Amino acid sequence: MTDMPSVRGRLTADRPMADLTWLRVGGAADHLFQPADVDDLAEFLAALPAAVAVFPMGVGSNVIIRDGGLRAVVIRLGRGFNDVTFDGDLVTAGAAALDARVAKMAADQGRDLTFLRTIPGTVGGAVKMNAGCYGSYLADVFHSALAVTRDGQKVSLTRDDIQFDYRQSTVPDGMVLTHITMRAPGGDPAALHHRMEQQLAKRDETQPTKDRTAGSTFRNPAGFSSTGQADDTHDLKAWKVIDDAGCRGLTLGGAQMSMKHPNFLINTGDATADDLESLGELVRKKVYADSGLTLEWEVLRIGEPAQPEEQRKKR
Repeated sequence: MTDMPSVRGRLTADRPMADLTWLRVGGAADHLFQPADVDDLAEFLAALPAAVAVFPMGVGSNVIIRDGGLRAVVIRLGRGFNDVTFDGDLVTAGAAALDARVAKMAADQGRDLTFLRTIPGTVGGAVKMNAGCYGSYLADVFHSALAVTRDGQKVSLTRDDIQFDYRQSTVPDGMVLTHITMRAPGGDPAALHHRMEQQLAKRDETQPTKDRTAGSTFRNPAGFSSTGQADDTHDLKAWKVIDDAGCRGLTLGGAQMSMKHPNFLINTGDATADDLESLGELVRKKVYADSGLTLEWEVLRIGEPAQPEEQRKKR
């Protein structure tokens, strides 16, 4: 196994990942690195051999880690990367800050980031996947970001450096976002908090928020706005085509498509990562057979399948 650079944060070998994801499945990563601060992160990446893969991970809200685990260093930001500050209409958040917390703090300051309130995960992840709901996306408010490249360089990113598209962006693999600055419209604090309460009530009424899920499993089949930008504000929704294909409540092993919202993949208690991913692929096949539409995964699937015992012993 590759010798790891010395760190001031915490570096853990063969770290099981299941307890760090919302779906509670998956094998171990070769290493988990929790940097003490930006300098610790930059020094570690600069010294880490280029052949070693790096995977930045937030709170694991939108990921299936396969049962064989990750041959990579997982970088998980924590304390020191979750601050939130305000300067006029600019809101700067550490990449580890939870979307919901940023939305609430911004509302207290009369700044409208309410669309973030019901999005699970962190602000860094929201940039990576251009997270959005209710017709608003992270791209709409993105101003700039600070990041550390795979070779340990500290860089500043502007809107010109990142291309946003529907549910994705061009942040390079291995680059670790550390702070994101958003330009937030103004609003009345009381009205903003009331809007978020309504959003939460709607979410709890329509989504399986008390189950083990990773949020929406598949992207809505993208339509296009008047400017030609792909969006999901039109009437064609993933849950509807899944439902029409007879997949509401469909099960495989310990995995199930939610009865409450059929675009939510659920770990009913004893699912493996393979159960979840295989059920998702089965749903995609059934939807294609029924409607001719190819659903695209919104949940990220990473890592290796489970290995036979004799192969694991050779690692």
